[in-house]
Amino acid sequence: MTDTDKKALETLARLSGETGISVKGGRIRRSSSRFCFGVEHGDYNGTELFGAGTDRFIWTAYKPRLENRIRIFSGNFPDDGIIDFESGHTPPPRDKNNADTWARFIFGVDYTLHQNGFHLTRGMDALIYGNIPGGGMSRSASLTLNLLLSLLDVNGFKVEDPFRIVDMAQAVENDYIGSPCGQLDQIMILFAKEGVGTHYIPEKRKIRHIPFGGDSDFRLVSLDTGTIRPGLEKSTYKIRRTECEEFAAILRPEYGITHLAGITDEKVYGEILARHSRTHPHLCARFRYIFNAQKRFSRMLRAWSAGDIPTVGALFREDGHGLRDDYAISGPELETMCDIARTVDGVYGERMLGGGDKGAGGVICRADSVETLRKAVDRAFPRAYPELKGKYAVHPLRLVDGITVLQNE
Repeated sequence: MTDTDKKALETLARLSGETGISVKGGRIRRSSSRFCFGVEHGDYNGTELFGAGTDRFIWTAYKPRLENRIRIFSGNFPDDGIIDFESGHTPPPRDKNNADTWARFIFGVDYTLHQNGFHLTRGMDALIYGNIPGGGMSRSASLTLNLLLSLLDVNGFKVEDPFRIVDMAQAVENDYIGSPCGQLDQIMILFAKEGVGTHYIPEKRKIRHIPFGGDSDFRLVSLDTGTIRPGLEKSTYKIRRTECEEFAAILRPEYGITHLAGITDEKVYGEILARHSRTHPHLCARFRYIFNAQKRFSRMLRAWSAGDIPTVGALFREDGHGLRDDYAISGPELETMCDIARTVDGVYGERMLGGGDKGAGGVICRADSVETLRKAVDRAFPRAYPELKGKYAVHPLRLVDGITVLQNE
């Protein structure tokens, strides 16, 4: 158990005393954040994916109840109070009364489990605390997976196919909450293993873990801008997904594709741009990012396997340029963070993370450059955004298991 875990457990113990919710004798489930190397926004476009679990977490301490009542409190959203309801009796999907509360996640998990045939007869008392930044590192997916697995556990259900967990976690966000996320976040967290990267092949629905092939002392770093992220359902993420689906539909009759990732031939790519760039320039720009990101992807895997972290970083940086210029899904605070990171010696690559607009950026750098990076951000970012002073943060990251059950002492 790490020092971070110990501090989190101390927080959960304090919350228990403050709320009267006892979880003594129960379990503590820890779910990670994620760092995507590529392809960001590739899941709903049909590309292969590569990423890792990272050590910013959500901890859920929980204990079964004999009846099917759920009582749960989040230390991160104390103003929402204790959420107390009978399992199977949740507000309807996309209920406006819960649109701005974290409670929509536990309601959505309970609702989705019942919809998928899991008759929950036991509820739970639970406390939640997390330190994942509010954008770019998949806090919502981490929370959803954690709650799904915990409720299944207290009811004694074992799900043999982990992709069923992925599907249900996505359904919570898509169908209940109304957030149009793909499956990148859920996959990268659920399958994450310490010290290795996770490669997802969608056409086979297959996972393979790829060890880093070298001994370079590198670090991943999250640059949390401190901005408030409104959620994917309220961001340009939804617009970009709609645009990509629209262009795939335009191309489908002639090329037989279901996603933009279905176009991989250079000649066909050129023909499509020549034919549609005048009538659909913005759709062609989104397509251009996906096509070039797929070309980078195989080079990224080879570089990772060979331990060539400077090349991994360079491709990560190039991907960021595509997200900024072609996919147009970054934001000014994110790009300021990237501009600052780019000036630091030992930074191999940097770009925005996650859904876009706001949230966090990511950096791949030498281990001995982390402190220099931190000082550069502390010096320059508050000058650009004085209103975010005291809110932004620099988080060095380790590659960790995605889901862990800790001892509840």
